Amino acid sequence: MRCIDELPAEELKGKRVLVRSDFNVPLSADGEVGDVFRLRRGWETIEYLSKRGARVIIISHIGRDPEQSIEPVARALKRFGEVVYVPDITGASAKGAASAMRDGEILLLGNLRSDPREKKNDEAFARELASLADIFVSDAFAVSHREDASLVGIPKFLPSYAGLLLRDEITHLTEALEPPQPSIAIIGGAKFETKDPIVRLFLEKYSHVCVVGAIASDCLKGNGFPVGRSRVSEHMPAPEVCSNQLLLTPVDVTVEDSEKHVSVKKPKDVLPDDKIVDIGPETVAALAPHIAEAKFITWNGPTGIFEEGFISNTSAIAVLIAKRIEKGGAHCVIGGGDTIAALKESGVPEEKLGFFSTGGGAMLEFLLKGTLPAIEALG
Repeated sequence: MRCIDELPAEELKGKRVLVRSDFNVPLSADGEVGDVFRLRRGWETIEYLSKRGARVIIISHIGRDPEQSIEPVARALKRFGEVVYVPDITGASAKGAASAMRDGEILLLGNLRSDPREKKNDEAFARELASLADIFVSDAFAVSHREDASLVGIPKFLPSYAGLLLRDEITHLTEALEPPQPSIAIIGGAKFETKDPIVRLFLEKYSHVCVVGAIASDCLKGNGFPVGRSRVSEHMPAPEVCSNQLLLTPVDVTVEDSEKHVSVKKPKDVLPDDKIVDIGPETVAALAPHIAEAKFITWNGPTGIFEEGFISNTSAIAVLIAKRIEKGGAHCVIGGGDTIAALKESGVPEEKLGFFSTGGGAMLEFLLKGTLPAIEALG
């Protein structure tokens, strides 16, 4: 796999470069982009190409509704530079706009998923997209575990390169596969069956693995503790996972009863009416020495139910990690949309927390397999 910065600048000038970005960002109630994290990260490649005289054509999808417009992204991108939006993908408008571009100009085309051939990995659609440009740059790490036409089809028809974001994701996540010791992985989320492979892998790779979020309730239940009304997975963790000495489960939990009263309890004291909504402060304190000595930290998933406002312990762990990084000698990789959203509310600056991956599911799949379909397509 080659990165676009390996291509001499003179080979970019005047060339039409098709960039598959991941600008699938949530929109606020007023229909505008609120969080520009993914846009800012993806802009680095776009700006790099534009400054070298390339004619940059951005393609991305947004949302689950094929009819959803990506125009709000075009408006948000104008915070970083001049972008022209054309609500077309491979039709006459898109082709005309691409042909009329001048060196350094940037064009954003319509929502890829408005064409059903995208999700079907239709070769004809990939060929039509490829016909818009001379070079293809794959920079959409967060969806690189998908086999869509724009991800795995286009490289069959154009000279193809990784973007700067994709390269950085691969570099940092490859480090997370063989972390220096001591190390700790903090894994949250729901549906233990989807997290089981990564938990098992990390138990082999890391000094300790701490489970938080809903999967922590699964492990507590697997160890015989009551979990009340807490969300638990249909498929529970195996006994050899729950009893593994390297697995760290909460020593206290934050619970909410049916009257919305919140308290902190030991796992053994959880009542039938309680719902576990977060870890507790003693669990944060128990994690503190592991974080303080870690040379590598991987974190995916907030500690509590982020969408219900339980982020205080996520924030507390962020403070511990920031202190460890500030002292030097430690590297941290953080991923997952909810994790990053929660950390933005923590008050701890992103630059003090290590590397933020743009992927959630893609991050975990890369860590499991060491590659992804869109990466493989680059050769």
